[in-house]
Amino acid sequence: MTIPGPRERSGRQSPFGLRQLALCFGLIAALVCGAGLTVRAMATAAADRPVSALATAAALFTVAAVLRRRHRLRQAAGAREYGGVPASAPTVAEPSLVLAYESMSPDEFEEAVAELCTRDGCTDVQVTGGAGDLGADVVATAPDGRRVVIQCKRYSPDHKVGSQELQRFGGTCFAVHGAHTATVVTTSAFTQPGAAYAAQCGIGCFGAEELAAWAAGTGPSPWEAER
Repeated sequence: MTIPGPRERSGRQSPFGLRQLALCFGLIAALVCGAGLTVRAMATAAADRPVSALATAAALFTVAAVLRRRHRLRQAAGAREYGGVPASAPTVAEPSLVLAYESMSPDEFEEAVAELCTRDGCTDVQVTGGAGDLGADVVATAPDGRRVVIQCKRYSPDHKVGSQELQRFGGTCFAVHGAHTATVVTTSAFTQPGAAYAAQCGIGCFGAEELAAWAAGTGPSPWEAER
């Protein structure tokens, strides 16, 4: 029994392949000719009416930029949907927001948090941080009348807020400062024991992501998160 060997390839290409190739070359040639005619028309218009030509060119560039941006937004929406996240869901705030807060001094960070409170409708906003503040760095009155007490921790990413710090704040925020809503806001994160203690005592934990979302307007404020 003879095992058939591989068939020799014919030097001829199928008519279908040749037609497709010819169509491709024809389309490319048409595009090149169309682009050349457009450039020639714009050059002639520029020589006759330079102001009008510049306006036309600017309009074309603007339309191209808008179309390109829409295309990118559609791609991003499709990627979020593919990953299981609804396209309408708010995106996480830019990391540059967190970096901006990390670069501040502790006093500047307290002032920045107070400004966010004022921006979102709080009244009687005061920065009380410093010696003898007993854990309250920012106090304010929320739009619904609740007393807001915030402790600010401007830490580096590798320095998490621990259980002992939350315990000290928990011992004063309600009993001494009369908080209706108490929150620790940090540029870092919280240790697991610290987060567990905060949840047990009703203290809000705003880490870097929550802070950035609050600042960008895509996430709730501390007093809204505690409702």
